[in-house]
Amino acid sequence: MKPSLVKACNHLTADIVRHLILAWLAAVTLECLLRPCPLDGLEGLAQMSLLRVTGVTVLIFGLCQMVARQLAAKKAERWLIFSVFALLAVSSLAVSFSWAFLAVCTLVLFLLAIYALRGWNGAAVQVSASGKEKPAWKWIILGLALAFFLFVSLWTVCRVWSFSTPTFDFGIFSQMFHRMHTTGLPDTTVERDGLLSHFKVHVSPIYYLLLPFYWLVPKPETLQVLQAAVLASAVFPLWKLGKLHGLPPGLRTLLCGLLLLFPAHSGGASYDIHENMFLSPLVLWLFYAIDSRRNWLTALFGLLTLLVKEDAAVYVAVIALWLLVRSMLYRDRAGIITALVMLLASAVWFLLVTGYLARYGDGVMTYRYDNFIYDGSSSLFTVIKAVILSPMKALYECVDTEKLYFIAMTLGPLLGMPLWTRRYERYILLIPYVLVNLMSDYPYQHDIFFQYTFGSTACLFYLTAVNLAELRLPWQRLGALTAAAAVSLGCFSAVVVPKGTRYMDKWSTYSSYYAQVRECLDLIPADASVTATTFYTTYLSQREILYDVRYSSREHLLSTEYVVLGLTDQYSYRPYKTASQDGLENLIALLEENGCQEIARMEGTLVIYQKKP
Repeated sequence: MKPSLVKACNHLTADIVRHLILAWLAAVTLECLLRPCPLDGLEGLAQMSLLRVTGVTVLIFGLCQMVARQLAAKKAERWLIFSVFALLAVSSLAVSFSWAFLAVCTLVLFLLAIYALRGWNGAAVQVSASGKEKPAWKWIILGLALAFFLFVSLWTVCRVWSFSTPTFDFGIFSQMFHRMHTTGLPDTTVERDGLLSHFKVHVSPIYYLLLPFYWLVPKPETLQVLQAAVLASAVFPLWKLGKLHGLPPGLRTLLCGLLLLFPAHSGGASYDIHENMFLSPLVLWLFYAIDSRRNWLTALFGLLTLLVKEDAAVYVAVIALWLLVRSMLYRDRAGIITALVMLLASAVWFLLVTGYLARYGDGVMTYRYDNFIYDGSSSLFTVIKAVILSPMKALYECVDTEKLYFIAMTLGPLLGMPLWTRRYERYILLIPYVLVNLMSDYPYQHDIFFQYTFGSTACLFYLTAVNLAELRLPWQRLGALTAAAAVSLGCFSAVVVPKGTRYMDKWSTYSSYYAQVRECLDLIPADASVTATTFYTTYLSQREILYDVRYSSREHLLSTEYVVLGLTDQYSYRPYKTASQDGLENLIALLEENGCQEIARMEGTLVIYQKKP
């Protein structure tokens, strides 16, 4: 195809996208003006009609298409998008004002103003890897990755040694790997108070990749070390991505260092091993495979990403959507086919695993989006409908007061570089960050010290890398990366390091005390069934039958041969608490009434009961 014809086709696709966005915003604005409701509840969403919004969108889109044939008014259309969103923002702020909401509306208007002034960057994307380089740079990267690995390993292993890992979730995974090691199946008894496959709670076949390493050293600590290794490995696809997009090795080294210092990457390890840890390297490898146009690699890493967890399909689907739009804009037929296959595969996998969970397992945890589910359906499709009906509701929920710190600790260390682009199709890759971390009211999803940050971090770093590569002047790239690395180092030193070293200090200070705890717990035979309070289940997890006191039925509690009670863990005894007596006293009375006797005690720490033969 001739270059002039390709350019014309690109502009045609861009026109369609622009008209569709304008039509949708106009339809949503009309709906908002006709039915003004506060954004902090579900009443407004319940009053809106998806059919009406869709119909108005189609009508306005048709008008835009007809007018566009007669008038060449692209810039006017861009300013019209800006104006419509400004009207929508003003009307939304009038019913639900907050300073954070005003700030995010202003940011969107600023980006739309740049778009209105300068348009979309439709120049061809340049991807070309540089030639041979000095191996010293690779040794520096290996050194940085090793330092990260050692720090995270030591920190998280000290959590195990200091009895700081609770049943939910590390005790679960520790017992699951023990049973995978002995039976090959991902079963637990501690997770849902009975023998159950963990894959009926979360479908995560990716864990089997770690099993050969666990076979070598079958201990809970091994899982923490493996988590550190997986997270450290994310620098390798990022390094290759930077090279593919023409970043010199010095800047790539800074970029990889930025990832290792990034608070949401290093901090995500603080709640022990989770399957989400695989998302950081796998999503970055998937981006590399797509940009290097290696279909077999794309298929491999797309499949591996899907195997992480049922909701990992979101990342593959969003990347596929971005690739589809990008390929349509640049008339890349091969890219369109790849995107459609990825989109179909992610949709089919998501429907299969969620159907499996709904029928045989615990179902999908849609309660985390109760702030969007307005029809009582408990369906994730309702969340999608809610965003289509009211994008301002989504923006409003994203800037709750409790989420501002998370935004500061994620976009702040990157100096907002994921937003530095006029290739606006890349903003699609912000969907996981918004959907997974900001829209939900589930507090852990917008906490840098939990595992929900890894997938969105990969998307943010891909955007940072490609946007940085397109800065024209070398000093701009170096200045931006150096400043970002300095901010990340400050955040890492102020927030992550104190949290990690606290467990190291705890272990080193009280190591003799923890040795006594282990000696006491070692009185329990390795093959005996046990019910224990939350911070002892990890140490006792290498056995077939294990229950948690807080969640165990009385039948299971009284059926186990041993019961381990932490004397300071009042939370575990809530089910046994009465108005006249605390839960621990009632539980001890129950055990003694049913033939259990005390066999060991550490004053102020724990007591062990054994069921009489």
